Amino acid sequence: MFSNIDHRTALIRKNILLSFLIKGWSGAIFLLLVPLTLHCLGAYENGVWLTISGILIWIDNMDIGLGNGLRNKLAFYLANNNIDKAREVVSSTFFMLILIIIPITASLVLIINNIDTYSVIDPQHVVKDLNNIISIALILVCSTFIFKFIGNFYQGMQLPAMSILLTTIGHTLILIGTYYLYKTDSHSLMDIVLINTISPLLVYLIAYPYTFLIRYKALRPTFTAFSWESVRELFFIGVRFFILQICGAIIMQSMNFIISKYFMPSMVTPYQIAYRYFSIMMLAFSIISTPYWSATTDAYAKGDMQWIRTAMKRTNKILFASIIGVIMMIIASPIFYKIWIGNMATVPWVITIMMGVYTVTYITIMSYSFFLNGIGALNIQLITSVTSVFLFIILSIILAQKTHNIISILILMSAVNIPCVIFDIIQFNKIIYGTAKGIWKR
Repeated sequence: MFSNIDHRTALIRKNILLSFLIKGWSGAIFLLLVPLTLHCLGAYENGVWLTISGILIWIDNMDIGLGNGLRNKLAFYLANNNIDKAREVVSSTFFMLILIIIPITASLVLIINNIDTYSVIDPQHVVKDLNNIISIALILVCSTFIFKFIGNFYQGMQLPAMSILLTTIGHTLILIGTYYLYKTDSHSLMDIVLINTISPLLVYLIAYPYTFLIRYKALRPTFTAFSWESVRELFFIGVRFFILQICGAIIMQSMNFIISKYFMPSMVTPYQIAYRYFSIMMLAFSIISTPYWSATTDAYAKGDMQWIRTAMKRTNKILFASIIGVIMMIIASPIFYKIWIGNMATVPWVITIMMGVYTVTYITIMSYSFFLNGIGALNIQLITSVTSVFLFIILSIILAQKTHNIISILILMSAVNIPCVIFDIIQFNKIIYGTAKGIWKR
């Protein structure tokens, strides 16, 4: 499998294979956790936990782009064999996260303890000490937030499977802990919160000394290697990644709100079922594409344009196969829905088809954006993504009020992605064949 290919490509293939295996186990964990947690808490407290965990997930993802900035800069400096600068960006990321997170954590805990959380999360006042539960959860999640930069470090080292492995080990500990609570009848929300927030933190606390005291001593964060110039570089590229991340989240999160507000809340269910069905393909394609990000940074820094062109041709073949896969998923959807949800909900054919179309546009963007992200060419992506978000929000509200048809919104969701596809392809070809000028270069 790995003979007669260059080291960079062999590393990508190994990481893809490992990522599929690890992600498969991670998916099984999530399926097992749902009934276990529901049994431990019951329907009402489980709903409270899902609300709290939703807030924690948003906080956990708000790293202002520092993680992706580290990922790109580390890969760039290692490609140029500049160990001192590589250590500098690792140190600057770590200590900057500490400087940002500590005051934010203190502020959030202060806010939580001065507002009526029951009115928002637990109107029936079933849970005891809700403020303390949320405060503890925030402190533990924010602590994890600091140390999870280790995952971005491994991505910059072109080892994304290691990043996924750390996350999955944390999920495995959560499953073991939740099963223990299930068997011992320890059914308090505080127990569930502690299990879900301490487990990932323990994994990263163990991974830190292994990574920086044993495996990569030369890149260990030290305060003397901290540099405000590196922080500026990280923020310059990181904030742009952050904006791109937010743009994608806004479209997906606003869909639920628009459907619920302008149609019926019940219509959210078939949309979400179809979306989660096709997210299988999105996840699979993401696993395949992710290793190309840092590998492209390495190749571009070394001027190896031929490797990037070859890798893009390989990715296009995978993209074509994925599109065929989407078509097969559309055809097989009635059988899958029947096995998965039975008669609990009905997903109209047209919703399935439009979600399939959206999936095709999404993975096409992904196939090019991962290469552009690796090169650091983000300006065109920023313009098209921000424009798409504004167009989607404005036009979706207008269409919902005028047509009263959910299909028009689903068509719009795919349509706003088309300019992104076109401009990504144009920019990639301009850069790779040396004709990019001005804004097209970055």
